[in-house]
Amino acid sequence: MNWQLIKLGLVFVMLSVLAVGGGTAVLPEMQHATVHWFNLTDKQFRDIYSIGQVAPGPNMMMVLLIGYRLAGAIGAVVVGIAFFLPDCVLTLAANRLWIRFAGSPWRQSVQQGLAPVAIGLMFAGTYAIAKLSLVHVSDQTPDFAAIAIAAVVTATLLWRHVNPGILVLVGGSAYVLLTR
Repeated sequence: MNWQLIKLGLVFVMLSVLAVGGGTAVLPEMQHATVHWFNLTDKQFRDIYSIGQVAPGPNMMMVLLIGYRLAGAIGAVVVGIAFFLPDCVLTLAANRLWIRFAGSPWRQSVQQGLAPVAIGLMFAGTYAIAKLSLVHVSDQTPDFAAIAIAAVVTATLLWRHVNPGILVLVGGSAYVLLTR
């Protein structure tokens, strides 16, 4: 078996186990691992993440694209199994344990303790993607058009409930018009 595939599998098993609070929680580490260990560029990672966000279904299916980009169809299969299987097994085991100890006082403590951890990890993932998206990859200067669109979208979402699909279409169109 190819050493690259083994390394990919091990990295994504680790990411799977660390994904407390969802896949967004491990985005900074995923970006670091794929860019620094596997020679994916920041732009490629950002593009793959973007495709994962707009494609139907779970957004963490983007890991299959990472595996495909790095090692072809076999890489997609290895990364998919490595990222999703351990998490499924752990979730099943934790759920059974959670139900078994339904009346235990430590259950509430564990739940309250994990909430800030999950929020912090998701914030770190959001920060990592924002950092990649709001600067020009070539020269690391601020992308003022992207910053303005991000600010308008954030303000819109804080002010009103708007379908995110509409915001994606409007924001993408505005970016194309502003950067021509």
